[in-house]
Amino acid sequence: MNSFLRGSMNYVWCTTSVLGKGATGAVFQGVNKHNGEPVAVKTFNQLSHMRPPDVQMREFEVLRKVKHNNIVKLLDIEDDQEGRGKVIVMELCTGGSLFNILDDPENTYGLPQREFLLVLEHLSAGMKHLRDNNLVHRDLKPGNIMKYISEDGQTIYKLTDFGAARELEENQQFVSLYGTEEYLHPDMYERAVLRKSINRSFTANVDLWSIGVTLYHVATGNLPFRPYGGRKNKETMHHITTKKAPGVISGTQTSENGPIEWSKTLPAHCQLKAGLKYLVTPLLAGLLEESQTRMWSFDKFFFEVQNILNKTVLHIFYVNRATSIEVYMEPEQTYIHLKEHIVAQTEVPHASQLLLLDNELFEIKVGPNTSARGYPSTEATNPVMLFNTENYNVILPTEWDLPKFPSFPNGVSVENDASLAKVACSVGHECKRRIENYSLLDALMNKAVLQSSGFLSGLLEKLLKRTHHLEDIERLIYELARMFDVAATNHETYQKAAASILAAYKKKKTDFQAVSEPIQQLHTRFVEEESLVREWNSGYRALRTPNKNRDSEKSKSLVDRLRDSWQHLLRDRATRSLTYNDEQFHVLEKVKITETGKRLKALLNDSVRQAIEQEAECLADWYKKAQTIFLQAKFLHNDVGAYLDGFYDLRDQLLQHREDLKEDLSTDGEVSSTIASKPLPAPSPALPPKDTADHTTSENGQMARKNQYRLLCYTNLYSQLRNTSSMVQENNDLLEAIQALLKEAGE
Repeated sequence: MNSFLRGSMNYVWCTTSVLGKGATGAVFQGVNKHNGEPVAVKTFNQLSHMRPPDVQMREFEVLRKVKHNNIVKLLDIEDDQEGRGKVIVMELCTGGSLFNILDDPENTYGLPQREFLLVLEHLSAGMKHLRDNNLVHRDLKPGNIMKYISEDGQTIYKLTDFGAARELEENQQFVSLYGTEEYLHPDMYERAVLRKSINRSFTANVDLWSIGVTLYHVATGNLPFRPYGGRKNKETMHHITTKKAPGVISGTQTSENGPIEWSKTLPAHCQLKAGLKYLVTPLLAGLLEESQTRMWSFDKFFFEVQNILNKTVLHIFYVNRATSIEVYMEPEQTYIHLKEHIVAQTEVPHASQLLLLDNELFEIKVGPNTSARGYPSTEATNPVMLFNTENYNVILPTEWDLPKFPSFPNGVSVENDASLAKVACSVGHECKRRIENYSLLDALMNKAVLQSSGFLSGLLEKLLKRTHHLEDIERLIYELARMFDVAATNHETYQKAAASILAAYKKKKTDFQAVSEPIQQLHTRFVEEESLVREWNSGYRALRTPNKNRDSEKSKSLVDRLRDSWQHLLRDRATRSLTYNDEQFHVLEKVKITETGKRLKALLNDSVRQAIEQEAECLADWYKKAQTIFLQAKFLHNDVGAYLDGFYDLRDQLLQHREDLKEDLSTDGEVSSTIASKPLPAPSPALPPKDTADHTTSENGQMARKNQYRLLCYTNLYSQLRNTSSMVQENNDLLEAIQALLKEAGE
């Protein structure tokens, strides 16, 4: 009886626990005999032992040379106790290979963006370590990238399988053939697959082509170059990869001998956001160049990857298109660059962009000159809100056509049924993703309302506060004008000026009431009574939205049911021959898949999408009202500014009259000089006592007393200004003007 257990000095493994198989060997899950630590053990078959000894030793030497977090760690190289040669013991990557991850129905249309970026970062880092050690892998593909889950739960992707690796300088050439045909550079494909005798050598850059194919596969779930019929159509495969134009990143043939559909962009089903697609597409184009002269170098690849990873990412929710976007900014870029990025992705002009975060204008929050690296962090669930102030509509984004759930034929075909069940799971996962996206959209539309309402409330609060300050200043201007009127009692010219200023004051006071009263009404209605928020809540309560209905949780339950049925059919396929009862259960699972698919599709189309469409209409109606209030507040703000300008006019008139009076005083001769040489007396409303002893009828004496009277009035004015200046501290513009007047009065 053959045992499934095999071992070496310090490790034991079971040949039924297969982690992966290749042309030269297999990898099994094993365990350390001394501490029970799980490991991966790579064994070699007879074909491997037929290779030259130096080639057999190459993998051992490479593994001993490399040591990096993104390369599977070598633990030991030991001898099989049954004399079957060396075995390689490595750390166990419990997440499986990237190929198996992509093969899961959940990832039929590519990995989520966050996971793609992890693969990009870790693959680049692992490859850089290889190049720093002058190593070429020569068999890069998703099957040789493992997912490792660390003790703290972090995901780390690691390169593995260095059976084809060897030392190679940047421009050093080699002629031996290794690799998997879908990931082979076209020159290697021509020799290894088409078996053509061409006198051509290769450099380490062939790994770059494999990286490009791998990254496209990870982003989309598909290979970039796909002839009709797949592998069997080898000549067409070579034609696609060698005849494509520069910049083309995919070529697909959908019918036998049909035309090739070329594309320079990623497909619609790709889960990457537009902002990242814009950066990744030229990277793929640079890697997927058949010409050695046009293909990127490793240095260029590593630089561009770091450039992507180092960018500051700003999450933005564009309310009018109900779309989440991501802006990738250079760390030193500022607010004006952000607006340019937004124009590129949304076509919303600079002047029409209203950006809010935490109920505040984003420009005020970060400042116009703050670099992007200093921006507050944002998430997809907590983005900056973008409103188009020239567009009141809210339109849901268009989506690529949902794939159809497959129909099962009558009868039992274990092979075909399992394949169709997998397709059903793929479509089910796409339904679930869309329902989750709609649920997020539901939450973001609510946040947009709260952000907009909070911003408007803050705007009206500031406007009312400014109005109150201006009312205080209005009273101050009145006191100044009244004092000037008193000072001008005995001078006809100044009396006319005082009357003119008082008349202007009364008119401005009347005009200001037409501004202050609407401001108070807006504040009462939309700040104190919160009528905007209450109006939204009233309309929202009538909607059966995804989050209220817990539609995401429902979709997850239905997809889990699909996957259970798929797993059942997979077991039936492995069994091959079914009993009568097994067939009955097999048919039942197909019925369950069909009915579950219908429920999922109905949940998406008849419940979730319709609810979101109604919510978008409700938001559009609400936004029109909010925008009307915003415009009213804007106009009133301008009116308050105009009223402030009127105060400046009155101030200028007072200054001019003061200068005129000062000139009069300066021409009064000796008496004026005598008075000016003395310190200012304390303010007093009473007239100075008459001196009956001297100069009672003297014209000069009368003029001196008249001028002294005027001077005392302005001294009183100066004191009043000092006492009231503290009332206007928060109105900086007018405060500066008042302070200038204080200085003049003091002189």
